[in-house]
Amino acid sequence: MYMSTALITGVAGFIGSNLAAALLNRGYTVHGVDNFETGRRRNLDSLHRNDDFEFHETDIRDAESMAHITDDVDYVFHQAAVPSVPRSVKDPVTTTDANCAGTATVLDTARKSDVDTVVVASSSSVYGSTETLPKVESMDSRPESPYALSKYYTEKLALQFSDLYDIDTAALRYFNIFGPQQDPNGEYAAVIPKFIDLMLRGERPVIYGDGEQSRDFTFIDNAIQANILAAEGDVTGEAFNVGCNGRVTINELVETLNDVLGTSIEPEYDTPRPGDVRHSHADISKATELLGYDPTVGFTDGLKQTIEHYRD
Repeated sequence: MYMSTALITGVAGFIGSNLAAALLNRGYTVHGVDNFETGRRRNLDSLHRNDDFEFHETDIRDAESMAHITDDVDYVFHQAAVPSVPRSVKDPVTTTDANCAGTATVLDTARKSDVDTVVVASSSSVYGSTETLPKVESMDSRPESPYALSKYYTEKLALQFSDLYDIDTAALRYFNIFGPQQDPNGEYAAVIPKFIDLMLRGERPVIYGDGEQSRDFTFIDNAIQANILAAEGDVTGEAFNVGCNGRVTINELVETLNDVLGTSIEPEYDTPRPGDVRHSHADISKATELLGYDPTVGFTDGLKQTIEHYRD
């Protein structure tokens, strides 16, 4: 029986490593690429114990290296990126180079290697601060940071490839994915792992703004499901929201964390950060209709699983 081979860029990252584990469990052979600019070696520890996993330490902008790795691959899951809106505002050149030139190299290599399907990671940030909620794929894109702009380019180039060449593509607009193995440390850490880490140590989390900004927090299992459906399905040249069709304010996030942790820690408030979107809420009807996407883990259950991971 033929088993599919997948290439995951950014495999040492939070989403990439979880996706690799899921594909291996599904019977895939998995090749992983990472340069460890933001990925973590510890995320690969369990993957290395599987004989069907092969890791390559390289940069996705290295066309020669990528050509060798992409040979005989069925599906490419392009997760590699320099993440973070604040980081991109501070350093737009690095974000643009890695995310835009990197995506172009990954897609061109996949085309030349006759890959069946490329699924690229986009972001809800491409919508910008539109007041219309929930956000639906047919809305105008208004990226408000270099990171958001790089993700807009990522998905537009991927979808264009399905028009120009004989290759299937899909772009997944992630809405605040969270879960185990997400890095809680550093200046640009995502809000959920950062807040869990601080509150487990009895420290007060910092909220930028009034805390009434909202996010469609989406557990990692749901994002993995969307990736597999997009790769194995027969839809091409489309962008899809990957969320849970709901939203939680940052103040409510702290309240829920206090409830689950059994604490009563008050957050601190600071000035809003430039480029941060006010509200984020996904309409997932397109992904549900065309891919069969159906989120299986809700916000609170996902939060409990994530907290257990960091406690361990």
